[in-house]
Formats: sequence, C-alpha cells, structure tokens
Amino acid sequence: MQTDMTALWISLKTASIATIITFFVGILVARWMANYQGKAKGLIDGVLILPMVLPPTVVGFLLLLLVGRNGPIGKFLAMFDYSIIFTWPATVLAATVVAFPLMYKTSRAAFEQIENTYLEAARTLGYTEWSIFWKIMLPMAWPGIAAGTILAFARALGEFGATLMLAGSIPGRTQTVPVAIFFAAEGGDMGRALLLVLIIIAISLFVVVLTHYFSRKEYSATGRVRM
Repeated sequence: MQTDMTALWISLKTASIATIITFFVGILVARWMANYQGKAKGLIDGVLILPMVLPPTVVGFLLLLLVGRNGPIGKFLAMFDYSIIFTWPATVLAATVVAFPLMYKTSRAAFEQIENTYLEAARTLGYTEWSIFWKIMLPMAWPGIAAGTILAFARALGEFGATLMLAGSIPGRTQTVPVAIFFAAEGGDMGRALLLVLIIIAISLFVVVLTHYFSRKEYSATGRVRM
C-alpha cells in the first residue's frame, strides 16, 4: 500500500509540475501562433501537435535521441556530470511533452475566437500589445485556457509509454501509477493493479467533470473586460 501511495504521489507531483510548465509555455506559444501568418504556419503547427498524434513510445524514443547519452542535450548535460535518463525530471519531461499539444491547441482556439473588434478598440485607446494580452485576451479566453489546463493535467497523469522509455520504472523514484499498473498486471498482482486503476479512474472522472463544467460555462465578454 505504501508503494502504491508513493507511485500516486510521484504521478500527482509529475503531472502538477508538467501542467505548470505547459500552462505558461502553451499560452505564450498559442498567442504567438494565433497571430503568426507566415508560410511555415502549417508546418510549425504540425510539429507542435505532433506528440499528440504519435505513439507515446515514439515520443519517448525521440526524447531519448535528444537527452540520451549521445544526444545533443545529453552531451551538454554530461559536461556538468548530469544525466536526466532514469530520474524523476525525466518523468516530468515526458509528461510535459505529451501534455503540451492539448494546452496549446485549446488555448489557441480560445484566442482565435476572440472578436477582433475588442482588440482594435483597445489599440485605439492606446493599450500596448502586452496590456491587451493581459487585460483583454487572457480574461476572455480563460474558460478555454482552464479547460486546456485540466486536459493537460489529465494527459500528464496518464502518460505511460514515453515515461517508461525515458525514466524507466524505479519504485519510489520514477514509477508512476500507469507504469505501476503495467508491471503489477504483468507480474500477476491483479489486486494491486485494480486498486491503482480505480484510483486513476476516480481522478480522471473528476477531471472530466471539471472539463465539462468549463466547456458549458456561460461567458460574457462585456461583463469581464474592463477597458
């Protein structure tokens, strides 16, 4: 039971840190892509959402090529006598990469649904682009951003393939709940596997209810945007 709670704690800690990272990075990238009109927009967008459509093991393999001992990032870290492979930060990296596309796509869609008239009116009043982003765009896009954050957390919590390849399954260090379920079932410990499955189902159900709440939430732009 203590091992199960440790795996749950590692999963919650990993998903929380990954969600915080994807929250800020996803919003900034989504804001930039919402305005970007270059010829490479389709290609950049495809690269950003690629982890969402690739098999998790492929994502894990690509991350190994980057941060592994012979990868460019891995060689750089080796200069400081550090390796990210089979460490807890590796679980965070894997969860962040697979959760990012959900945060990015949801936030971008929320930004693109904002009426341009609000933004133009703010510019005529002398607002800087940064002020427009903080005082108008973020409040108006917040329901979508909140839903994206919840979905990113759920995706990070359920990450398995990339985590297993990058961080392995070290009890008490890198073994998350999905990884623990796999090895428990593989080892014939169906009772432990069922307990962990029920825990994940309960958390995921709670996340789905929250997402449903934000997706149906009525939003009044005039009531929340103060010029």
